[in-house]
Amino acid sequence: MTEVDYCVVGAGFAGLTAALRLKQAGHSVSVLEARDRIGGRTFTVTRDDGVWIDRGGAWIGPGQDRVYALMNEFGVAEYKQHNDGDAMMIVDGKKHRYGGKLPWTMSPWAVANLGIVLLTVEKMCKSLPREAPWEAKRAAEWDRTSLGDWLETNVMSKPAREMLDMALAGPYTCAAAEVSLLWVLLQMGSAGGPNFVISGKGGAQDARPVGGMGAIYRPMAAQLGDALQLSQPVHQISQDADGVTVRSDYLAVRAQRVVVAIPMALADSIRYEPALPVDRAFLNQRMPSGAVVKISVVYDEPFWRADGLSGQSAAPGSPATLTIDACTDTAIPGIMCVITEGPAARKLAQVDDAERRALVISELVDRFGNKASAPVEFHEQNWTHDRYSGGGMISHTPTGVLTEFGYTLRPPSGRIHWAGTESSATMCGWVDGAIRSGERAAAEVMAAHTAAAVT
Repeated sequence: MTEVDYCVVGAGFAGLTAALRLKQAGHSVSVLEARDRIGGRTFTVTRDDGVWIDRGGAWIGPGQDRVYALMNEFGVAEYKQHNDGDAMMIVDGKKHRYGGKLPWTMSPWAVANLGIVLLTVEKMCKSLPREAPWEAKRAAEWDRTSLGDWLETNVMSKPAREMLDMALAGPYTCAAAEVSLLWVLLQMGSAGGPNFVISGKGGAQDARPVGGMGAIYRPMAAQLGDALQLSQPVHQISQDADGVTVRSDYLAVRAQRVVVAIPMALADSIRYEPALPVDRAFLNQRMPSGAVVKISVVYDEPFWRADGLSGQSAAPGSPATLTIDACTDTAIPGIMCVITEGPAARKLAQVDDAERRALVISELVDRFGNKASAPVEFHEQNWTHDRYSGGGMISHTPTGVLTEFGYTLRPPSGRIHWAGTESSATMCGWVDGAIRSGERAAAEVMAAHTAAAVT
């Protein structure tokens, strides 16, 4: 049995950050990761010529101070997302090419609906106390309402409703009917509101790290060295008066405390002895993930830029729901990222590889012309099939869950401490939120140890 001061379960950004801060503070630590790689719901692959592709989370933006702090710590530069040129929206078979944030070429009624609803959601987000949104004045009402029901009631224009369903439910990689309105407001409000979430310049897709997310998590792992153990899915955590024992199929680790930093959708896959407090156990059972397929289509050059297009497009419900220019800082080769979420992703995942590729390429040709028909590479990451991610890029709460069990998101359960982007009151759902949660959990376990030593 390995004996250390602290154990961390999961080597995504939350777990890596917690372990790194603990080690930097002079503590011994062991990190057990179920996958055969690090990075969690980020995953950077690098070609022999240095070109990288982020198959998971990739973008960063203003206000994400903790991811920028890590980049500074390891000397990772940023480069700005390519936003020059027009975007494209396809609704009801009609193609709208436009500049700015909203597709002004749609009917004035649809555009007015879009603008009013985004302002309304922004105002609702600001009314929530970030640390405890379940205590908001209208929390019970918003938590028993799904996002889908709210959109049906408040958006009269069908095209506008389809766009908002895609834009607002997309981050949870599920249908709007599956997610609580209160969770949507919590997650978007943690970054300031929907305008940040859907924006390129100045928003959630403002920039990217040079070298991809791997340029950040790889040096973190290097500092941890032998403390990091891969292919070690944890199946049991036992705690007693003196410490915790964490077991995988091949390892047992004895520590003072443990940080569990895996997706919420998977937290219930571990057996806890003694059983967790009932409300925390129920929360673990009630935070699923959705479905998302992320595809990077590589071309010799980003030909869409010469055509005056930014590469950003959206077509609700299509096999290529969203596209965005995903070129590296050198702009060569051309990389078009396709993100398909929720019900459309589940449908896309049901066809074979050849048909899926044909469907996606057909969508790109329709939007960007015949040059899109002959990519040189096609990289596909179906996160829905990743057993240690649990589905989409973030877990969510269905109706009624947050007001009942949300208060257990962050507090430790005895010697078990919780980390993960879903638990962050700031930038919940982003890499930055994961880093914040890891730093919080590391501070918690060290403070608990200090308090125990004093008593």
